[in-house]
Parts: sequence; structure tokens; C-alpha cells
Amino acid sequence: MTTPLAEKIKTLIRMNGPISVTDYFALCLADPEYGYYRTRDPFGLTGDFITAPEVSQLFGEMLGIFLVHAWQQHGTPENTQLVEIGPGRGTMMLDMLRVISKLAPSLHENLQVHMVETSERLRGVQRVTLEAYSSKIHWHSDFQDVPEGFTLLAANELFDAIPIRQFVKSATGFRERMVGLDADDNLAFGAGIATIDPALLPPSHASEPEGMIFEIAPARQAVMAALCERLKKTGGTAVIIDYGHMVTGFGDTLQAVLRHEFDPPLAHPGEADLTSHVDFEDLARIARGVGIQLNGCMYQSDFLFGMGIGERASALARGKAEQEQRAISLAVDRLAGAGEGRMGELFKVLAVSSPSVTLAPFRPIRD
Repeated sequence: MTTPLAEKIKTLIRMNGPISVTDYFALCLADPEYGYYRTRDPFGLTGDFITAPEVSQLFGEMLGIFLVHAWQQHGTPENTQLVEIGPGRGTMMLDMLRVISKLAPSLHENLQVHMVETSERLRGVQRVTLEAYSSKIHWHSDFQDVPEGFTLLAANELFDAIPIRQFVKSATGFRERMVGLDADDNLAFGAGIATIDPALLPPSHASEPEGMIFEIAPARQAVMAALCERLKKTGGTAVIIDYGHMVTGFGDTLQAVLRHEFDPPLAHPGEADLTSHVDFEDLARIARGVGIQLNGCMYQSDFLFGMGIGERASALARGKAEQEQRAISLAVDRLAGAGEGRMGELFKVLAVSSPSVTLAPFRPIRD
């Protein structure tokens, strides 16, 4: 079985030769005709995956509490810009705004909300979700279009959807991994000519076996740098949540998900979600390079429990029927538990600030 985008990619390869993993990744998600995010609403039970805000309101509430705390630690500045990049259905923003309105009415009254979203289809969903706050909300296709001013920013599962480059170790060093055609005219991985600067590889690269994959993400670095430069200029805090690893290493993390099941990355281009794990050490390196504060990086479980998800879940369950109490408990386990099907350890939370502030549950990092 093939897909319209697969046929389009095959034609490109026949005309110009193999394409990089980065170009394949970008086409799968953002091709104007057949790109995954251009043609469907991928979220929820009827889509291909469920994000943390869709699991429970508790997730967005904890982030809302964190951003209120950050605003207070920054000295309660007026005219705050609340920004979400890649806001999905708008569910997380809805939960954050509800908490902000309760905990910090003056912040809620004066802030402007900015949704950075390239998909017209998802913008329509977000408008419905956030109808009660419509007078506060502005949509942008590019983060650079968000007005300047003190910024509180949240990005959940943004970086995993930004394309990566892959390099595969061969007898002559690490060569860029490409997507070409095999003898049966099917999409297949292969090694290209381009190599990587050895200085960008972890120290152990010489002892890695042939066939080992190394991933680097210049596009993610650029987004992180733009985000940090904004905070350095205007002041504020950003919180980034995604699945990935805290230490740069080797391994192939390119993955596709179709109807809540893993799918071979080359099997259904345009119809399956394509992602890869986020290198949080690399993002932290960018923040330090820009010269803003790295508050820290921790497991999602530690962040959520540190923000009080246990107490909030107990309050939410109080007086509810047993079935509802069980649903709340299961949601907390999925968001903060460890092991297969749970997000607590796989997902990490990174926070950066400018100027430097102390933000719980992170502990100050001493250089």
C-alpha cells in the first residue's frame, strides 16, 4: 500500500536523487498538499496520539501554576505576553488560563495570549476551544510575529516535530542518512556523501560500531535560540515539555505513529505522525550559549508532583463518584507514572529564564 505523498516523494527522488532524512521529515509533516499536519486533526482517540493536556486538565493546571509562580518571581510585570507554540487543540491553554484567572486575576486581566500555529485546520479547533477568551487571543504563523513584551512561554511536544538530520557510521566515518528507492521501487534508507564535523559527535564516537546512528537537529537549535533571544531581550520564562533524553548520545529515535500504534517511518508518509526524541542537553547548551538562565531539566513526574498534582488530584476527586475518582487517579498515573504507556520518565521538562530567577520545583544551577 502506498500514499499520495509517498508517490510524490518517489517522483522527487527519481528526478533529483535521494533526499535527506530532514527533507523527508519536513515533507511528511508539512507538505502543502499531503503533509500530516496540513490534512488532519491528529489528536485524541479518533486521531493518532493523545498528548498530556488531553489526558487530564491537571496537566495544563500545573503549567498554569508554574507560569503564575514565574510571573511573581519576575516581579509581577504588567502587559505580559502569554505564548504557546504548537498549541494543539487549545486544551492546555484553556486549562492554563482558567488557573491563571483564579490565582492571579491581575495577570489574567492584563495579559495577551499568542498562539503560534501554522495549521488553519487546528486554528479553527483552537478558536472553538478558547471561545470564552476570544478577546484576548491572537494567532500567528511565526514566533517572530509575536509582539515584544515580558513573555511567559509554554511549548508542549513542539520540538519532537521539528525535523532532524541523521548520520550513520560507515567504514569511512559518519555519513548523512538519506531516503532513496530500493530495487522494488520502495522507499528505503541509505547513506549519502555528506559527513558531519567530528567535533559535533560525543567523545565515544570512535568506538561505536558501523551502522550506529547519530542525530543532530539544527532546526531545533534555531527555534531554541530564537526563543532564548526573545527572553533575553524582553524578559520572561519559557517551559518546554517533550519526550527525549537528558544526555546527548547515539541511537535511531526516528519514529512514526499511526492510530496509536508505532509504524515504520517510511511506510505511510503523510498519513502517520513522524517524530524523534528531543536532545535536552543540546537545548540546554543553546540556552547557555545565548546567555540566559537554565533553571533546570527534570522528569515530567518530578515536575508535576513538585507543582502539586497529587494534592490537586485529591481535591478534584473529593466528593466524586468512585468511577470519576478512579479516572482521575489513572490520569495522574499516566501523566506522572513510570513504565510503558506512562509519561512520567520519558517526558522531560526544561525551564529557562531571563533575568535569573529561582523557580520551584527546579533547584538553582551553580556553574
